[in-house]
Parts: sequence; structure tokens; C-alpha cells
Amino acid sequence: MKNTLLALILILILSCKPEQKRNDLIRLSGPVFGTSFNIQYAADESTNYSKQIDSLFNAVNQSLSTYQIDSDISKLNRNEISEVDHYFVEVFNTSKLIYKETNGVFDPTIGNVVNAWNFGAETNKFLTDSTTIDSLMQYVGFNKVSLKGHTINKPEATYLEFNAIAKGYGVDVIAEFLGSENITDYLVEIGGEIRVKGKNTEKDSHWKVGLDEPRFDGEQSVFKALELRDEAMATSGTYRKFKVDENGNRYAHIINTKTGYPTKTNILSVSVIAPDCMTADGYATAFQAMGLEKVTDFLTSHPELKVYLIYEDTDKTLKTLNLNSFPE
Repeated sequence: MKNTLLALILILILSCKPEQKRNDLIRLSGPVFGTSFNIQYAADESTNYSKQIDSLFNAVNQSLSTYQIDSDISKLNRNEISEVDHYFVEVFNTSKLIYKETNGVFDPTIGNVVNAWNFGAETNKFLTDSTTIDSLMQYVGFNKVSLKGHTINKPEATYLEFNAIAKGYGVDVIAEFLGSENITDYLVEIGGEIRVKGKNTEKDSHWKVGLDEPRFDGEQSVFKALELRDEAMATSGTYRKFKVDENGNRYAHIINTKTGYPTKTNILSVSVIAPDCMTADGYATAFQAMGLEKVTDFLTSHPELKVYLIYEDTDKTLKTLNLNSFPE
């Protein structure tokens, strides 16, 4: 009887023990896509997805990296293949949508023109001649490229490059994988492009991220901190890659898809919040080239996009513009 009573008490104690909360975050980081990644998610300490995540990174690279000579996109650009995988199809379709919405300001066929401009050159003079640019521009135009099923049809000389949207897509691939594993609290960041869900369980608060201050000295500092809630954010900046002509005009590394020349702009940084990071990434690039007035007009019919711009006024002071209720 005594033993039975002890057993009942033990069962009662165990059944009343509070469920252990998953406050600890698993952190993974390393190099990828020519930059670095930072992933945090709440799960049991034995739940480590590093192998699966590395495999997904490799798959995206194999599909979309123009820096890999044996990738699908590199082979496609050499006209060696026409069939592509589902990663390529997803990026292609979103790129086509943004291309149409921005009237061609966002155009993945501008890659060869971008390659022609050497933004890493020590001199600040434009060395690319108009004949070269005119020759390359005749093959620019995403409307010349079509997709049927998994088959790409393009002019032989057209060069495709998704570098302006691929990092954001990589973020989405990892975020969706974590979601498929029933991870409800995570942050995925690749090279400054971010997607979050749930909370930072260690701090029991929404995920907090920072926007870089535009600085031309190469240093890094936080300009603004904000909370993200089940959404993604991408930032495109012109203050690290630019050219200056003999008159002191600064031209961004963002190429004007209509002219083939670098964009003259006073916009230093564009941050876009969207439901997914691929969309945010693509529009952040497009908005750099569109200018303040066109971006403002565009967003009146796109309430799903929240935008924060940092720009240089005529007196060289930094100004900001908050559109569609970007979080303060």
C-alpha cells in the first residue's frame, strides 16, 4: 500500500511538471553566395538542420549562380541547355512579374551591360565606350525571353542574371524549409536580406533588425532599428558601389535598363518590406533606379510594399522618406 501511494504521488508530480519552453535559439552562420548567412531558430538543442541548409544553398547555387561555370544559368547563357529546375522557374516568374510592374526598370537581361562597367576600377573615369554599350543593349529585354513549363526560349546572345533577386530567394528557400519542419520562430539573413517569423524566444519579443547608415568611408553603423513581424526585408544601397564623373556627379552601380549607363541618383538606400524576401529584393533594386517621385507614385497602387528611403538632399544632408507605413 505504501509503495502504491508513493507511485501515485510520483505520477501526480510528473503530470504537474510545467512543459519546458524552447527559449534557446539554435544559431547557424557561414559563407554563402559571395557573402555570409545568419540563421536563428527556436527548437530543441538536438535539432540541427545545418546539413539540409547547406544542401539547399548548393542547389540554389547550382541553379542560379553566374559565378559557377557549371550552373544551370551559366549553361543556359552559353546555349548549352534550355531545361531548368523549379528554383529557376520560381525566380524567373517573380522576375517577370516585377519586370512588367516596373515597365522594364527591373530587367534580368541587363547582366552583360553590368559586366561591361568595371565598378572595381581605381579610376573614377568612365572607360566604357558607347559602341560597346550600344552593341550589348540590342540583346537586353526580358520580354524577349519566355518560359514554357521548364523550358527557356531566348535569343542566343541574351545573357540572363538573377543576382539582384537571388539572395532574397535564397532566404525564402531556407525560411520555407524551416516552416516545413514546423519551426514557428526563426530569422534567416543572407547578406543583409532578412525574413522572420514568430519571435526571438530568448528575448520574448519580436525580431529586431537594423538598417545600415549610408557611409562613403566603408565603415558600418546602424542608422535605424525596427521590428519585423512575419515578413521579409531587403535593402539596396548605392553608397558602396558608384562612379564619379569629371563634374562630380555620382552614378550608382544600378544600370539604367533603357540606356545601358549607370543611374544618376540621390537615393543612397532603399529598404523594402514584403511578404517574401525575393519580392522585397527585386523591388529594392528597381526602386534605386526609379527615383523618389516614381517610387512614390508606384507605391500608391502597391500597398503590400512598405518602403524606407534614405537620400541626399541638394545641400548634401541626409533625408528620409517613409512610404506605406514602414515601421518606425
